[in-house]
Formats: sequence, structure tokens, C-alpha cells
Amino acid sequence: MSISMSSSSAATTPLTHLNPTATSQISAFPTSLSLPTTSPTRPLSITCSSSTLQTQTSTTTDRVFNFAAGPATLPENVLLRAQSELYNWRGSGMSVMEMSHRGKEFLSIIQKAESDLRSLLYIPPDYTILFLQGGATTQFAAAPLNLCSSPTDAVDYIVTGSWGDKAFKEAAKYCNPKSIWSGKSDKYTKIPNFDSLNQTPGAKFLHICANETIHGVEFKSYPTPAGQKEVLVADMSSNFCSKPVDVTKFGMIYAGAQKNVGPSGVTIVIIRSDLIGYAQAITPVMLDYKIHADNNSLYNTPPCYGIYMCGLVFEDLVEQGGLAEVEKKNVRKGSLLYDAIDGSKGFFRCPVEKSVRSLMNVPFTLAKPELEAEFVKEAAKEKMVQLKGHRSVGGMRASIYNAMPLAGVEKLVAFMKDFQARHDHA
Repeated sequence: MSISMSSSSAATTPLTHLNPTATSQISAFPTSLSLPTTSPTRPLSITCSSSTLQTQTSTTTDRVFNFAAGPATLPENVLLRAQSELYNWRGSGMSVMEMSHRGKEFLSIIQKAESDLRSLLYIPPDYTILFLQGGATTQFAAAPLNLCSSPTDAVDYIVTGSWGDKAFKEAAKYCNPKSIWSGKSDKYTKIPNFDSLNQTPGAKFLHICANETIHGVEFKSYPTPAGQKEVLVADMSSNFCSKPVDVTKFGMIYAGAQKNVGPSGVTIVIIRSDLIGYAQAITPVMLDYKIHADNNSLYNTPPCYGIYMCGLVFEDLVEQGGLAEVEKKNVRKGSLLYDAIDGSKGFFRCPVEKSVRSLMNVPFTLAKPELEAEFVKEAAKEKMVQLKGHRSVGGMRASIYNAMPLAGVEKLVAFMKDFQARHDHA
């Protein structure tokens, strides 16, 4: 960015009406802009080059390490890119927030987002990608409404946590679901042996929650539906795009964006195209996958800005080398944190069976529960926030999604060791 002034006295020009912490917003103004000065005959001219936008850095001291489960931390470079394009998207003269969802500008955004997502997950052409609204919770109803032609159709659910349980209960309104395995008696700390599952003959689909955000349980491999025409359906909200996945093993994948790939407001559905078009008659138009597929996710106004943000995240993941490289980073972060927990001699404890511990959501408790509130409070003072566990289970939870940098986990581990040294006197 270059700033030229017609006189050195113009350097005293007040710019208090600009956000002082968002200097990149200057790029949003016209290339020649007159602002009030000490002399009306001495205008301040501001010009910006697009290349500058790609090399901005933030004042990292103003940022915290956000361990929230969702909405969650986003990549810093993505936020800075969005900041630079907020006022005037790539010379269009308008913000993405203002664009018609049917205009050429937004069409280029949503098409690029879909293309990059296909590239990341190697999604075959016979699968349809939908950008929807309503969160993954809405898909608890939409999945049986679209995949079951009758409310009497059988569906199997493997319930490994709170979200799988909610999906199972919601499905009862639209199909005949059966929980063929539940980890509730073990406080949702395990995943079953697939060979021992008693699947229902003729079931339309087998449903799993690939990663339970609250309980920190993650499928490391996936069950195979027993029926020839039965398909596997997965809620991947909290580990979506955290590692490579063979999409062809699934009839449908759905995910809320707000944990790993964007802000809240966007729900992504990836569905085998031949499964579309058989929705029950009672299916609301906004839950009918065929309606959205036929209209390329533009049946009504979609969450445009959220889709734009997801697109920036997808582009960032591609630039990192794809999901295989992203997974390596996540394994390193997860190992660092779990090793600290396991090496604390019981001061910190993770209840989840080691073989199925989540790389995204790490729940842990203290041997002295009375110290948990102090742990959370002290961590916040050190700019590590949202470590309190879900209200239904208590304890602590560190969500270390793709965008959580290694430095954040390293700082948390160092804090945990220091906290233990100061409080482990027994």
C-alpha cells in the first residue's frame, strides 16, 4: 500500500473515522480519496495494490488461543484476507454481504468453494455437494426424510455420544430407527467392534457421528452397512476436512461448518446423486435435497458470506498441501496434548479409550475437581479461552481444530505442567 501526500503538513490529517486496528480496510476505499485535512486545498491520496493484501500480518498480541468447540478459531490468514476484502470484494465495488446470490460475482465464489472442496476430499462427480442452512441438527430430520420413502422404513444408529443420540431421537419422527449400539452405559468413552453389530435386515442406512464433540470420541475407521442397498451416513461436523476420507464409502456426509471450515450458518451435505429425489411427501421444501440440487444450492438466498468464508478456508487447506498434510499437523498437536495428560501421573485425566480419542476435541478432568474453575480462570488470564467442558459432562475440553496453531497447544501444555507443579501437593 502506498500513501502519497501533496504536502508534508497533510501528515497531521486525522483518520480517527477509520478502524485503527484494521488498516487493511483502507483497500476498500476508491483508489483516489479526498479526506478532510488541515487545509482544504491539500487532499490526501491513498492508493492500494492487490499484492499488499496477501502479505498482511496481524497484531498477534491482540489475539487469544481460542479452544472453543464451535464457533471456533479460524485461520489467521483467512481472517486477514476476509478483512481486506470486506468493503470491496476484488474490485467489484461491493462487499460479499451485499452481493446478489444470483450475480456472477457470488456464483464465482460458490463454484470455487465447491471445486476446492471436491479437490480436498477427492469427491467423485456422481456425488452432489449442497451448501445449506440450519446446522447439522436440521440434517437429523432431513436425512431420514430424504433417504426413507416411508416413515416405517428401518434405519440403524450407532450412538457414541450426545449428538448421535440426538440424531437417533429426531429420526423417530420420520422413520423406524433402531439403536444397534450405544455407549451411554460407559459414559460415551468407546466405539464398538463393528463385527459384533447386529444390523437390521433391510435398513435404509446406518448412521454414525464420526466425531463426538462433547465426549471426544472419534471413529478411526468406519463400519460397513450389511445390506446391499444400505448406505453409511455420517455427521462429520467436528472433524470435517481434518483428515482424508474415502467419500465413496458413504452414501451421505453432512457437517456444520462452524467447527473446522468456517463460521456458523453454513451446513454442507455431500450425497451420492442417485439417492436424491425420493423424499417423503411430507418433506418441507427447504429440507428436500432435490430442490437444492436442482438449484445448485441457490433455491433461496443461501448464507452467502459464510460460504465465502468456507471457500477461503478450503483454499487455505489446498495451499497447505491437502488433507494428508493437515492430518499430520493434527496428529502432532493431539499427541502433544494427550501425552501431557497421560504423563501427569493422574493429575489430569482423559476418560476416553485411547484407541478412539478425538484429534479435534480433547476432554479432560482434574484429580482435584475443586481446582477446575481456577484452571479455567488462570488459563483465560494467559489468553487461552473456552477451556471449560460442556455443561452436560463438566471438566475441561480443548478443541484443537485445524486452525489451532501448534503454538496454542504448546502453550496450553506448558500451562498445564505449571499448574500441576503449583497445585499437586498430595
